[in-house]
Amino acid sequence: MTQTTTEAAPRSHWEDGASPAELAHWSGIAQQVADQLGADAVARDRANETPFAEAQLLKDSGLVTLLVPKLHGGGGGHWASALAAVRIIASADASIAQLLAYHYINEGNIVFTIPEEADRRRWFDATVSGRWIWGDSVNPTDPDLTLVPNEHGWVLNGRKRYSTGSAVGDALLVNARITAGEDEGKILAFVLDENRDGVEYLDDWDFLGQRLSSSNSVVYRDVQVGCEDVLGHLIDEPYSTLVTAGIQLAFGNLYLGIAEGALAKARDLINARPNAWFLSPAEKYRHDPFVQRLVGDFKARTAAVAALAEKVNRNFEHVLTLGHDVTAEVRGELAVEIAELKVISSDVATQLTHQIFEATGTSSTASKHGFDLYWRNIRTHSLHDPVDYKKLEVGAHYLNGELQPLSLYT
Repeated sequence: MTQTTTEAAPRSHWEDGASPAELAHWSGIAQQVADQLGADAVARDRANETPFAEAQLLKDSGLVTLLVPKLHGGGGGHWASALAAVRIIASADASIAQLLAYHYINEGNIVFTIPEEADRRRWFDATVSGRWIWGDSVNPTDPDLTLVPNEHGWVLNGRKRYSTGSAVGDALLVNARITAGEDEGKILAFVLDENRDGVEYLDDWDFLGQRLSSSNSVVYRDVQVGCEDVLGHLIDEPYSTLVTAGIQLAFGNLYLGIAEGALAKARDLINARPNAWFLSPAEKYRHDPFVQRLVGDFKARTAAVAALAEKVNRNFEHVLTLGHDVTAEVRGELAVEIAELKVISSDVATQLTHQIFEATGTSSTASKHGFDLYWRNIRTHSLHDPVDYKKLEVGAHYLNGELQPLSLYT
């Protein structure tokens, strides 16, 4: 059966994928940022201050406008480059990598939520001219917001937890269910500027890990939302729901970066250790067969996760090029591949950051090394949504061809 080619305009400006030159360019910039962040990542984590300086570093690097079309003054880059940047920065500072990852997804709503290119222009122009970082306040498991129509648009009230990037962002993406009027029950996606009256950013993010991700709560008191603030309604159209696939894919790259950073730090610690265990046949720890076996095991597993991540990143780019031809089935198959990455990247990173201490030894637990940072970060963010449900998602599809219902988690 011959499929009819759609004559509609492209659904997005991502009509191809990242070239090797593009990928190398943005990866080089990300590595420079990672090197700067890595120099004092432990000290900044312990200080637990709102990451204004780190956000400025992301702006100055140009990474925040990587995905914006060159037509609007952006980097004109693609998702493989953006995800690589998240992975590289996560190897040095997973909190700031999370901030960047969520920015890319939130900013990506310009495309995922707004079908027509002409309607996106003002958002792209504002993002570039202000070098915006996009935070969010969309946590779907904490829906305690009311959005009531009035003569000027809507009035927003309530509180939202886990609003990543909100305190340091220039644009705050909010999802809220309309609670009165003819559109009651519909979810509206809209953007608030950082100084909007009635918005309060609470200093309540004090968790085990990801301490500088600016994932605090936000309180809204009679906040006026105008029609000019609106991106659109959340709908089940397959292309628009790729935003969820994108954030889950960003998680996989984030976890991979944490694992790679921990492994590199472990290598430095092991190579710096003198002597070896007194029962060992080796003279130094790095020559001990048990140490080599453990490190070799994790190196191989991390390499396997990297290969899968790169493959899925490219497939995500490919699906984006399909535009209007993205079907529920295409979207669902992609979601399963991303779930596979989420499962294995989470499992490898949590196990590696825990068990690698067996190779680095007691001395590696000294506070000066801050080697616990990797474990605390992956342990915290891997709980974002239960990995067991991702395993069920993969298993249900493999056994029965089932796809999960659409949500902001699947």
